[in-house]
Amino acid sequence: MTEIEQGAWTIRSARADELHLLATIEIDAFWALHEAGAVACEPTSLPLEVLEQSLAQDLLFVAVDGNDRPFGFLAGIRKDGSVHIAELDVVRRWQKRGVGRRLMEAAIEAARAQDAAGVTLTTDRQVAFNAPFYASMGFRILDDEDRPAVLTQILENELAHGADPARRVAMALRF
Repeated sequence: MTEIEQGAWTIRSARADELHLLATIEIDAFWALHEAGAVACEPTSLPLEVLEQSLAQDLLFVAVDGNDRPFGFLAGIRKDGSVHIAELDVVRRWQKRGVGRRLMEAAIEAARAQDAAGVTLTTDRQVAFNAPFYASMGFRILDDEDRPAVLTQILENELAHGADPARRVAMALRF
């Protein structure tokens, strides 16, 4: 992937030697969701196997500072012909600077390049930097009848792990 320059930071493909750094980013970003009421559980991070799969599929992107240190990441996974966003996180001190949007744009560009049918994700319906943010990028909330089985299964797994069913939604951007 071509690097996307954004002044003091850049979006680029992640490297295998950076995987161990991503859990720290994810846990820091978790607290912004917690403060917004989207999660009530303890912080967790993606399993290493998911990050490795995302890396192998050329769907793992990092936002790095001027010293090439990651401070945000997006992990996508090919599922059922689409790219599913498994995780998108930016550390709190770098939030509200367009980093998440640029990470999503990199994933959408990669999904198109891989001839995916679109991009899917699950998220919180109410938090401004969740469903409303994705809607601003062209994603739409999927009703039960529009939602593929793979997304229903992901939502059910999230609910089984304590997510609020009134707040969780599946969204898609179709190409």
